[in-house]
Amino acid sequence: MKSLLVLAMVAAGPIPAATGTPTLRWHPCPSASRAVPASPSGTASHTAPAGSVASAELIECASLTVPVDWQRPHGQTFELAVARHRAPDPAKRVGTLVFGPGGPGDSGVSQVTQRITRFSERLRDRFDIVSFDPRGVGGSAPMTCDPVLLKSGPAPVLESAGDYQATVEHNQALWKDCAARTGPVWDHADTLSTVRDVDALRRALGERQISFHGSSYGTLLGQEYASRYPGRVRAMVLESVTDHSSRSTASFLSAQAWALEDAFDDFAREQPGTRQVWQRLYADPGRAGITRFDLVAITHKLIKDGEYARLADLLRAMDGGAPGQSVGKLSVVIPAFCADWSLPVHSYADYQRLLRVASRAAPDTHFPAQVFALTTCLGWPHVANPQHDLSVRTKTPLLLLNSRHDPATGVNWARSVERRLGPRGVLVTYEGTGHASSTRSTCMRDVADAYLIDLTVPPRGTSCPRLP
Repeated sequence: MKSLLVLAMVAAGPIPAATGTPTLRWHPCPSASRAVPASPSGTASHTAPAGSVASAELIECASLTVPVDWQRPHGQTFELAVARHRAPDPAKRVGTLVFGPGGPGDSGVSQVTQRITRFSERLRDRFDIVSFDPRGVGGSAPMTCDPVLLKSGPAPVLESAGDYQATVEHNQALWKDCAARTGPVWDHADTLSTVRDVDALRRALGERQISFHGSSYGTLLGQEYASRYPGRVRAMVLESVTDHSSRSTASFLSAQAWALEDAFDDFAREQPGTRQVWQRLYADPGRAGITRFDLVAITHKLIKDGEYARLADLLRAMDGGAPGQSVGKLSVVIPAFCADWSLPVHSYADYQRLLRVASRAAPDTHFPAQVFALTTCLGWPHVANPQHDLSVRTKTPLLLLNSRHDPATGVNWARSVERRLGPRGVLVTYEGTGHASSTRSTCMRDVADAYLIDLTVPPRGTSCPRLP
């Protein structure tokens, strides 16, 4: 599962307008599902062993014609790529479970066609599991840009007023090129547009209500859908929770900095001596051939993946003189993320102030990997879906799942969303580390399954023990 540190930009474009009721014409998918058995510890790998195949005959694909601009429903359209794993026994079928992928940039189609055993056998038996490539991703009018422009430009962490101005100029040139290559979907990739896509998908599936499982950035999609269409939600799992309530750039950056610092503290407790090693490398990253951003981003990724021992070995090797891993430029699907977040930075002096504020929440790690989002969106002309309060009135409370120590979507974000939902949301915490907790703990998976299948809402304050 990807966090915000994802790049997903390849070619596509819109097609002329179409009218009528949304329809899906199912056909065999080009790739087969592969099984991913749970390990004895209760975790589940995302990589399937060679030769293991599961339920390929139950998997099918389709495309759904939706408007580029939902404000002009009879204007230009594009094809939304969709995949489904059918419940094998219609008599046992509860309904349809729609999976909202993360990123922004993850493919939901690949979750069904290649990683279907991310969902337990119980869920696969009781639900048609449906997902899609969000607009701008994979088979759904994917974004395309000049690869040279995409990889060039200033570093993610700005070092001078010249860097600030150069970033604004580079971004404007990049976005102009991307928009020309991609077409009008470039200007309509925000999450509110995707919410409308999901409801069109519901109608095309012939469902009065859907169950929904959103992961990481897909939790923002779930929250927005539940807010707009509460009566169309049977049940909703939000796993690795994104909080869209930060009213300022400083609060966004500080919340992300706290999450990385919290996860780093847990890593340092589990791997004695690594805090001092990390501090030496941060003071002089050049001796390992990396930047401070490289160090922060590598730390973020390996902790997010639960790879404590691997990170400790890497840090010690770099501290001993081995070359480090250069991350370079990172991005998200730009028009999706930048259209969802108002994160203004008014000058280089303002940027420096923001980093100082973040460092107060993170005395060791100083800034989060998500600092790249500020430079990625610097100068973005129009935020279609800025941060705002949500009003959720679903009959069944939303189920939130989060690891105690997750640098990508911290438990601080999950607690904030639970508070804002009030009686309409319940948080269950995995007392360990890493992203996507239901794939790491059978306890978390069982809580989610009972909720989705039987609408069993766990008591507030429920947690699952940390696995060794």
